[in-house]
Parts: sequence; C-alpha cells; structure tokens
Amino acid sequence: MSSSHAAPAVPPASPILSIERGDSAEVERRPTHAHPEPVLLWTSTATVLGTVASRDWLVPPGYGLWIPGGIEHGGTVLREGEMSVIHFAADHCPITWTEPTGIAVGPLLRELIGHLRRTGPEDPSRLLGEALMFELLTPLASHDIQVSMPADPRVRAVAERLLADPADQRELTAWAEHVHTGVRTLSRLFRAETGLSFATWRTHVRIRAAIQLLGSGTTVNATARAVGYRRPSAFISAFRRVTGHTPGTYLQTETNPPTALR
Repeated sequence: MSSSHAAPAVPPASPILSIERGDSAEVERRPTHAHPEPVLLWTSTATVLGTVASRDWLVPPGYGLWIPGGIEHGGTVLREGEMSVIHFAADHCPITWTEPTGIAVGPLLRELIGHLRRTGPEDPSRLLGEALMFELLTPLASHDIQVSMPADPRVRAVAERLLADPADQRELTAWAEHVHTGVRTLSRLFRAETGLSFATWRTHVRIRAAIQLLGSGTTVNATARAVGYRRPSAFISAFRRVTGHTPGTYLQTETNPPTALR
C-alpha cells in the first residue's frame, strides 16, 4: 500500500512589492526617474506637485496618483506631511492603466493600505485585503481646468507657493519683490509661460482647489474662505465664470463622486 503526500499549497506571489510611508519635508524635490514597476503615490496630509510624462499633477491630501511602470516621473513636496508610496509587481499587477491616473483615497482605502503595510505576505487576511484594495482603486474623471506650470524659476516659485496655498492674498507687486524681479517682467513671464495673466491663472488654481474641497464634502462658504475669497458671492461668481456651474454642482453626494484634477 503506497501513500502519497500532497505538496503544501504555495500562496500566490503578492502583487505588492513594498509600501513605504513617512513624513516629507516641505519643498522637498524628487529627481526625475523611471522604473519598470507601477507605483501609487498618495498623501494623507502632504501636498505634492508631481511631474509625470512631462505633465504636472497636483496631489492634495486624500488623493493619490497612479504612475505606470517605465514612465519618467519626479516631483516637489509643496506642503510637508505624511505620504505613502506603493510599488507593484509589473508582471502580475491586476491594474493595467497605461496613463497617469488620479484616484481618491477614502477612509476605507486608507485603513486598508495601512493594514497591508503592517501585515506580511503570509498573513491569512492578505489575499482578501489586496483584492479589496484593487477594487477600491478606481480612476477619477479628469476635470477640464488645466493649470499650466511655468518653467522659468522666478514664475515657477510663485506658482508653487500658490498651489500650496491658494488663499495667499499677495498681489503681483509683492510676488515680484519675493522673487527679486520687476512687476512688468513677472507679469510678462506669467502670460508667456502659462498663456494666462497672473490674476486669471491664480483664479484657476483657486477654483481647482475648491473643486477638491467640495468633492470631499466641505461647505461652499468654508471652501470660499479656504481658497482665498472673503465673500462667498465673489467665490460663486468666479466659480461659475471658470466652470460654467455653481459650486453646489461639485458637492460630493452618493451619486456625485469627487473629480480628479490636473
């Protein structure tokens, strides 16, 4: 009588290579680089300006950016805080997005990523946790507000500060002093590098930031104050002028999810 022993089941390889989490320093710059594996960058409290495939992406708290493998990327931390980077195995990752993609990281996804970071691949809950995480990683529709980032270091320094704090009330004269250049020069550079006047460019930045706040459930009045408008009526007027809609259109509901922005 012969007996055979079944080989122990080998758990499938995890599609997650690593989950890195830590605090970033303000205005910390990451040099441009590329690697074969896809990456998910998301922040809980930091604000990051990422450059991916020669395009600029603003990643505020509560949002993330999927970066496909092989695509050059870098970035700047505009506001210090906590952020995470997840590296995925290129050969068996279930997500096959070929373009940089924005996502929203809600409470469930945030806690799930934390759980996966604390557990090893051999943990019994790992497979189910990973499957749920991939289900929750859904792309957000891109909004049509485009905010071009200037290349000239003087103008870009102003642009990065306004992206980090859209409520900054400084006008062009103060910004010119800040970057040690003339008002006329800075005004000309803004239009030449972004295609917009300084005032219009700043308005677009404020409205884009406002959509993110509205999408997370912030009230219209609180959003107006947060992006630099003292009077809600002025905010609503600017919002309608830029988007063609009222701010209430973008308030998050069960059938109206937040919008990813570029």
